[in-house]
Amino acid sequence: MVDFTNNTAEKTQQKEGNIIICGAGIAGLTLAWWMERNGWDVLVIEIAPELRTGGYLIDFMGAGYDVAERMDLLHQIKKAEQPIPEVVNVNEDGDRVSEMDYELFREVENGRLLSLMHGDLEQKLYDALSDEVEIRYDLTIDEVEQDDQGLEIILSDGTRERADLLVGADGIHSRVRDLVFGEESRYLRYMGYQTASFIFEDEEVRKKLGGQCQMLTVPRRTVGVYPLQNGKLATFLVHQTSDEERPASPCDTLKRQYGDLDWIVSGILKHCDEVDSIYYDQVAQIEIPHWSRGRVALVGDACGAPSLLAGQGASLAMAGAYVLAQKLCEEDPIEDCLSQYEEYMMPEVQKKQADGRRTAKWLFPSSQWYITVRNLGLKLARIPGGSRLLKPVLGSGTESIVKKV
Repeated sequence: MVDFTNNTAEKTQQKEGNIIICGAGIAGLTLAWWMERNGWDVLVIEIAPELRTGGYLIDFMGAGYDVAERMDLLHQIKKAEQPIPEVVNVNEDGDRVSEMDYELFREVENGRLLSLMHGDLEQKLYDALSDEVEIRYDLTIDEVEQDDQGLEIILSDGTRERADLLVGADGIHSRVRDLVFGEESRYLRYMGYQTASFIFEDEEVRKKLGGQCQMLTVPRRTVGVYPLQNGKLATFLVHQTSDEERPASPCDTLKRQYGDLDWIVSGILKHCDEVDSIYYDQVAQIEIPHWSRGRVALVGDACGAPSLLAGQGASLAMAGAYVLAQKLCEEDPIEDCLSQYEEYMMPEVQKKQADGRRTAKWLFPSSQWYITVRNLGLKLARIPGGSRLLKPVLGSGTESIVKKV
């Protein structure tokens, strides 16, 4: 196994093979980087027509931070940081009612915490890839056949590819998981929320924010908006609903769910018809008893989505990809390496998922009582020593599993 105590990312000379990775997101790109480093031929298949950009703000810390450090990428990732000194909770009149001081979060994480856009992290990972990694866009996988020699994979354009290993890094609605492990409904745990985010431009809204990240929470609904370094604004919206279906028209749904709110909500919603894309999805977790079948494995949200409620999905995705790549460096058969990866990572993912279920009522409260208590807790966290109150919110994410690999 590679010794990373000096934080260098030297190329290793392990067993060679060829791997197909379905998904060019954070998990897939991280895995591609490490597998190419380990001497494998890497082909990445991505359903989108190009690399995704934008997305939503993430807290990057813990295991993902450590993996980025081992890839010698931290200095590049820090260039994409979106500084968030604090998150100000407001009421519908725009008055401050409480705040989350991000310096306290950084204190809990020993300074190892960055705020950046999901798409910016993907871009940095993509930029770090060797030219030896091939990425084919606007494609997915139609069929997977396993035999004694490996895998035959049929792509959506009819192309047939042979591989020693196939990894589904294609997110919560994984195509690989559907094909090899069974339909999504068997593994998806709907958390009772739907969420959306988009990027827009509005000088009036930007002035009202005064450079702050602000958030309005009323029972069962949350709207947040924050300024970006490029002069644009990003918003996220979360609401509770028993309806699991993703709407055909996300913008119409957002207007219906949030259109009655005051503050600057109308100034945000008027842009959802104009933007190039809106991220909209269920808030859900994936719980699957096994992460591999033969020479097919899953990584990231495809096998262990922690959900928006738990956060750190990006960090867990990078950690899972790193652990999988390191286990595949062993001299054991591929199937045994995949079992070791699952045995090592699954308990950590399950902890984060439990954290998310436990903290949901505080992050996105369903009643005014929970909102009031949450705001009081945030005020107490600002007193000397009060940052300890944030540990339950961060949960098991304060420990990095990759340090033991």
